[in-house]
Amino acid sequence: MSEAGRQGTAEDTGSSLLDRWFELSERGTTLRTELVAGLTTFMTMAYIIFVNPQILSDAGIPEQAAFGATIYASVIASTLMGIWANFPVATAPGMGLNAFFAYTVVQGQGLSWQTALGAVFISGIAFFILTVTGIRELMIDGVPAVLRSAIAVGIGLFIAFIGLKNAGIVVSDETNFVALGNLVSAGPLLALLGLLVASFLLARGVKGAFIFSILITTIVSMIVGFSAAPASVSDVFSFSLPDMSETFLAMDIPGALAYGLLSVLFTFTVVEVFDNLATFIGLTKRAGLMDDNGKIPNINRAFAADAVGTLSSAALGSTAMNAYIENATGIEEGGRTGIQALVVAFFFLLALMFAPFVGLIPAQATAPVLVLVGALMLSEIRHISFVDYTDVIPAFLTMFMMPLTFSIAEGLAFGFVSYTLLKLLTGRAKQIHWVTYIISAAFVVNFILLG
Repeated sequence: MSEAGRQGTAEDTGSSLLDRWFELSERGTTLRTELVAGLTTFMTMAYIIFVNPQILSDAGIPEQAAFGATIYASVIASTLMGIWANFPVATAPGMGLNAFFAYTVVQGQGLSWQTALGAVFISGIAFFILTVTGIRELMIDGVPAVLRSAIAVGIGLFIAFIGLKNAGIVVSDETNFVALGNLVSAGPLLALLGLLVASFLLARGVKGAFIFSILITTIVSMIVGFSAAPASVSDVFSFSLPDMSETFLAMDIPGALAYGLLSVLFTFTVVEVFDNLATFIGLTKRAGLMDDNGKIPNINRAFAADAVGTLSSAALGSTAMNAYIENATGIEEGGRTGIQALVVAFFFLLALMFAPFVGLIPAQATAPVLVLVGALMLSEIRHISFVDYTDVIPAFLTMFMMPLTFSIAEGLAFGFVSYTLLKLLTGRAKQIHWVTYIISAAFVVNFILLG
């Protein structure tokens, strides 16, 4: 056989292997389409590389280590999602869960970040067990649909509130608890600029709107002297890996168990389960991967991959993982297989060279992203019926108690307990799933124990 013939045969074999493993032909896509879809997805979710370390630094985790942990955990989880589950779904530390970790568990309850990481690790184990045993499906049935939507909206309000606070647009006030900040000072002005830029780019459908907003706001901040400008190229780029020595395997599992973190573990697990489920349903349906019976092939593999990602994230020094709705941008570009997730993982690895740049980004550059991510999560409110008061009131308490108590767990508690009590008192006990009783009782016990 000629050299050209042997080369053609080798290429056909490689192509057929990819085709068989990722089902390219079966799903009506090509390698080129998947590569473009992966790059598009990365551009839309790359903001987490800069936002997550800033949130975790508020919990005391070294920013450079948090940057490395964010990337490594995202690479591990997205690679598993791509190769094992063959889903066009990249995962990264979840927005909302990172806020819960930093502002509720560490700042609010006074735990060390090491103990909080221990709780994340335990929740990852719980999530994995729930997946392989099928208990996950019971939990899904046990949470009322109205509360599932309210949880997403409440987390959105909570994240947006944190963004406004970090921007200096909303400040604490002795008389009114909160008040409007000084909008003509440099910090809030920069944040408002970032909010305007990000909103404009989103409205125009620009891929990577959040990441461009962060970069533009950071550059303007340096120009006006609000934040320090890099003195050399090494202050922006680095070809050395981030130092992970302070966070690698630093999680305090015995400390988490000794503290008795019922509400913390429950919140991490429940939010992760339902946020992922809702995201997977939306993405796989859009990608045409859901069958006629509403079943999603390989969904348990996808959940298991996410659980392993959460375990690795806690071991590295970051929070629980979530599938990102931003994967929809890649799916719109034609992405249908796990290659899309693998491409995202590859670009996350390339982003390691930007580790020094993380320290140059002011909070005012990432705050607008938090506000707009929170705003986008409000779309779930359309699934809430405002006719039945036994649904409306628990949903309202769930949504608004999260930002008002600065705790996702407290919002969940008020929602579940009020839902159960109102249904019982109005003679609608048949509408309550038995799992809901257990969840509500657990929250009541937790209230009592915490005084």
